[in-house]
This record gives sequence, structure tokens and C-alpha cells, in this order.
Amino acid sequence: MDYIANLPPTHVLQKKDAAHHLHPFTDTQSLNAKGTRIITRAEGVYLWDSEGNKILDGMAGLWCVNVGYGRKEIIEAVHRQMQQLPYYNTFFQTSHPPAIALAEKIAKLAPGDLDYVFFAGSGSEANDTVVRMVRHYWASKGKPTKKTIISRHNAYHGSTMAGASLGGMSAMHAQGGLPIPDITHINQPYWYAEGGDMDPAEFGLARARELEQEIERLGADNVAAFIGEPIQGAGGVIIPPETYWPEIQRICREHDILLVADEVICGFGRTGHWFGSQTFGFKPDLMPIAKGLSSGYLPIGAVVMSEDVAQGFITHGGEFCHGFTYSAHPSACAAALANLEILESERLPAKVATDTGPYLAERWQTLAEHPLVGETRICGLIGALELSPDKKRRAPFEAERGTVGTICRDHCFATGLVMRHVGDTMVISPPLVISHSEVDELIEKVHRALDLTSADIALQGIK
Repeated sequence: MDYIANLPPTHVLQKKDAAHHLHPFTDTQSLNAKGTRIITRAEGVYLWDSEGNKILDGMAGLWCVNVGYGRKEIIEAVHRQMQQLPYYNTFFQTSHPPAIALAEKIAKLAPGDLDYVFFAGSGSEANDTVVRMVRHYWASKGKPTKKTIISRHNAYHGSTMAGASLGGMSAMHAQGGLPIPDITHINQPYWYAEGGDMDPAEFGLARARELEQEIERLGADNVAAFIGEPIQGAGGVIIPPETYWPEIQRICREHDILLVADEVICGFGRTGHWFGSQTFGFKPDLMPIAKGLSSGYLPIGAVVMSEDVAQGFITHGGEFCHGFTYSAHPSACAAALANLEILESERLPAKVATDTGPYLAERWQTLAEHPLVGETRICGLIGALELSPDKKRRAPFEAERGTVGTICRDHCFATGLVMRHVGDTMVISPPLVISHSEVDELIEKVHRALDLTSADIALQGIK
């Protein structure tokens, strides 16, 4: 604690960081030459760095700090739990009160008959669990050949071997011998970049029906599940046409394959409902969850499953040889329970649906007037801007993809805003507690960053 209370100068911290710390999804050589940004504290929707700069966190950490920073209710709940039972495992036919209470609470909040919970430590672990779970389920039903899982190109389901394989990120698949066997991918419902002259509704149906084509190619007796994020987050906030998810559900039901909604980003109020599947009107058989489950205060994830899927484990007997040291970590469960209490008591999902979501959407749409913006899209408190040199043609820049997005991201940081870039798409996912005045501040800072980006690319001759 003394080290935190008496921080060395920024350059000393940067040197120490470069000496010992390897960062995720990072070109380490470039970062060490530049120096890391050192975040030292946070409150509400704001961060402060070691230079004293105040930054509006438009990404809620990493899509996760739904209730905002500094919530004493969560901190105190974790403190109490740490004093009573800081850790124990749920192996050895053992449980503990926080795990029991959290499983019950999740079952209450989850839609339909999604009443059973298997705990993990993160979204990646939850998606690894999905791979094991759906294959074990079908084997328990006497259909062991049903093991292939169909996902989508440009999807993100984590960075473990199974999670990255489920995802469709080409850069991740280029490293480490991915994807693992029995995982295939169909195209994403990305109308802006891939829809051409098709009507969005027609495009949504066409992309959904690629699932049926893939099932027919593989044979339904060989397909275990289809997995998809209700909105593709890390892929660039791809909000599917309204025709997409109902058709995906129809296909899964007709061909007897499990439907998995990866709710790691969309869950716990982000889209204006407790879960993204409710926003888009479909009923999954399994839901991986994490991030907003604890608002990132402590690491925790889970898979929530239907009565039918759970019975594959309960009634057929035999050991499911899977689990983690930190499954249902009691202190993480305590954080999640306190977080869910805040989401409920402050009615944050409903507030996103009826207040802050519509207000942000109204302000977000004004950005479409900027000459650099080809499209604005938003659902609840998750949105994207497509940057384009020619908005009528939805054209990409001639420069390498991500060049303009990186310039814009850096201007965002300089103006006191965290806004992420995915290629040349700028994305936001602010805390659900953001106020109208803070939304106004966010929009003002985005406008400023876009103006600076326009000036930069004009000077550099980027078209």
C-alpha cells in the first residue's frame, strides 16, 4: 500500500513496467519505446492517470464496469467476505453460502428456464466450459458425433485456446495453431461493410441462412451448437439486422442444435435488458457470462444453462471432468452479489432502456453529420462510429486498415476520453451510471477528436 500511496514519477513507473510486465494484445517493443499510461485511481465514470489527467472512461474498463468505479457497497461486501471466508474451492463435494446465493440470484435474473449455473473465473473460461459442456451433453444423450460448434468470422469469445478458436479473429488464428478441431465459422451480419446493395433486413436473413448451409454441409448429426454474441463487441459493435436472430433460432430448433448466446459483454443491462438475447428476442440454451456480473471488481464468470441441458449432467450420471480452482471464488461471488443488488436497486437496465440509452442514442446520431463518419449505430449503451472518406459509398480508407482509427483513438486520449478503435471503427461502452451531462461531455470530446483526426489525415494525405 505504501507503494501506491507514494507513487514514483511516471517515467520511473514506465521503466519498471517495461522491465517486468508483458501486456495482453500488445506489441511489446512499441509499447516499451512509447511508455505505458499509468492509471492510478477512478470514481464514477472517470479515471485519473499518474500525471493528474482526468479521463472519461467511454469503455467501462473493458466493457465491464457497469455500475461505475468506487462503489463502496461492493468494496465492503468483499471486505466482509474476505474476513469470514476469503477462499475455498467447490471441488470435493463442497459449497459455500456466496456460491449458493449467487447461483440462485443468476437463475432468478436469467430469462426462461436458464436456471443452472456453472462458475468460472472469466469469460474466456466460461466459453472454454461451453465447448466441453455441449459436447458432454450430446454424448450423455447418446449422440457423441454431435461435437462441431459453429461460430462466426470476426467474433470474439476470449483468448484461451478454445475461446480463441470459437472466435473468428484472423490475427488470433494466425498464432498458436488455431482453431482447434471441430470448430467452424460462417460470415457475420455486418451490413455496413459487407451488405453491399442489399436491404439490411434481407441481408440479416441471408447471413443467418449461412448457418443452415453449414449445418447441411457438416450434417446435423455432427453439429453440437451455434455460438454468437447478441452484438459482436470486440469485432466492432456489429449490431445485427432485426431479422437475424429470430432466423438463427429457427434454424437451431429445426436442426436440433444448441443455441449459445455469449452474453459476456451484452449481459447485465448493457443493451437495456438484463441480457442481450432479450433485446433481440431469442431464447438461448446456454449463456456464458462475466464482465458485468461483478462490474469487473473481481474476476468471475459462469455458464448459465437451461433445464434440458442441465439434465444432461444431473440425470445421466457420471463425472463431468471440468472445473477451475477459482470456480465460485467466495470473495468474487460476494462482489457479484453486491453488484447485482446495485443493478436491481437502481434499476439500471431499465434506466438504459428508457433514459440514458435513448439520450445517448439521440446525441450519438448527431455525430453522423461529421464528414469523417460513415455510419453511427447504437443499442443501449454500446455504440460504434464507422470512419470513412466517402460516406455515400461506405468506402474504406486507402491507408492500411486501422491507421485512421489509431489516429482518432490517440486524439481521444489526448482530449480526456477512452474510446476504442477496431480497425477504423470507433466504439464505446460507457458505465451504465453515466449521466446526461457526462453523455454531453463524451459527445463533445468525440467531436473534438474527430475534428483533430480530420486535420491530421488531411495533412498526411490519407484518403
